[in-house]
Amino acid sequence: MSDKPEHKMTRKELKAPDEFQKLGAQAMPFMVSHQKTIVLAIAGTVLIAGVFAVMNHFGAKQQQAAINEYAATLKVLQRPVNPNPPEPKAPAEGEPVPPPEDPPFKTEAEKDAAVIKALTEFRTRSPGSRAAANAALPLGQALLRVGQPAEALAAFDDYLKGSDPSDPLRPTALEGKGYALEEKKDFDQALAAFDQLARENKSDFMKGMGLYHRGRVLLLQGKAEEGARQLVEVPNMAPNTAAARLATDRIALLASQGVKIPAPTTPAPKDGG
Repeated sequence: MSDKPEHKMTRKELKAPDEFQKLGAQAMPFMVSHQKTIVLAIAGTVLIAGVFAVMNHFGAKQQQAAINEYAATLKVLQRPVNPNPPEPKAPAEGEPVPPPEDPPFKTEAEKDAAVIKALTEFRTRSPGSRAAANAALPLGQALLRVGQPAEALAAFDDYLKGSDPSDPLRPTALEGKGYALEEKKDFDQALAAFDQLARENKSDFMKGMGLYHRGRVLLLQGKAEEGARQLVEVPNMAPNTAAARLATDRIALLASQGVKIPAPTTPAPKDGG
């Protein structure tokens, strides 16, 4: 190891590349400039995949009411945020009057509050159902966005208890759990959650994110060189992915701060491999 003293980066510097990724206070964080895009993408995934997952899990007629109610409750996630919505146009003469629509939310905070209220009330009305367990995922994400990591962690754990490694939304829940633990400053447990994400995740969408988050949390712990060793592996393990791009940006930041960047030990995959 070099005798050169390890550069101590500020928390602001360390978090800068992730300000568009977090779910809660960080960015969706994950993060601010891309926060809305990620929230909408995951909301859409939950609405579509979540409902169908519930229906696959439950064929029993007694669960149908809970499934239908869950689908209706999730519609709150589809309502846009617009502080100055346009005035609705009056239908032309002879045209049918369209049914009234729920108005847009004025702020993201107002929407999150509505999401938390709707999903919490639904879970209270349907305790023990698979639909209620599935609702814990979007609930946890909303709680994380409003800065309630302890409550978010409980929701993510509820979801994970009822899911298996083949669940397509399980990686999202593991990532959310890691974020919640990180917000609670429980970095060792956050590392464990992100390690589990790296082990279990098989999807291209989240490929490499577990390792990327491991490197990022090590940086937050002040372990710059160890974090750098983790980050340099990401582009070779998950080339052409969001994780690879994030890792590359973070490595560049570390290098600019004087941190020694090691060579990756994982060979790059061959073309077509």
